[in-house]
Amino acid sequence: MTVVGLDEGEQTVEKEGLYDGLEIDLVTHDAAKFFGLMLRRNGYVLEQIFSPLVVFATPEHDELKSIAADGITQHHAHHYLGFTARQWKLFAKDSPPRVKPLLYVYRVLLTGIHLMRTGQVEANLVTLSETAKLSYLDDLIAQKQTGPEKGTLQAADLDFHTREYERLTSELESAYEASKLPEMPSAHAALNDLLVRLWLARSMS
Repeated sequence: MTVVGLDEGEQTVEKEGLYDGLEIDLVTHDAAKFFGLMLRRNGYVLEQIFSPLVVFATPEHDELKSIAADGITQHHAHHYLGFTARQWKLFAKDSPPRVKPLLYVYRVLLTGIHLMRTGQVEANLVTLSETAKLSYLDDLIAQKQTGPEKGTLQAADLDFHTREYERLTSELESAYEASKLPEMPSAHAALNDLLVRLWLARSMS
């Protein structure tokens, strides 16, 4: 938590490596920075807030989830479009291309489409695949789960997935244009109130 004063504390803590035999890739933010990212239409923090994978939670976490719904806007589509484009470039650099990065591309695209249409954050690719009814995703997921960690695609498969990437990107753009989500977040006041209470509770502990 940031100390109230002239000197700011560390805003982001990152840990990566092997700890007690486990591979750890951790990024955690100061609450003020995290709340600021929420107001800047960052889909990454939304996915963290609404993730069903929770190791430890507090009442403040539940409150944050309820507030976060008021931070979702139609412009979150830009996050998913930009992020997908970067991930596709990384995927295309591999020779031969690998299954795992491709699944990530599809996951991000489908999460963005689902968000624009429903206002709900869904980052589970299995669930998204069931909704989208894309049978090839089931095959890719099975290949990833049962095959080697760095399983690859055939050249013919790459042509197909390039077309699907372009089609789903266009679908996300259309979902953005048709979205009924608000243009601006309305969570600022509630986030500010929660942040002040967190700081006060921290200072008295």
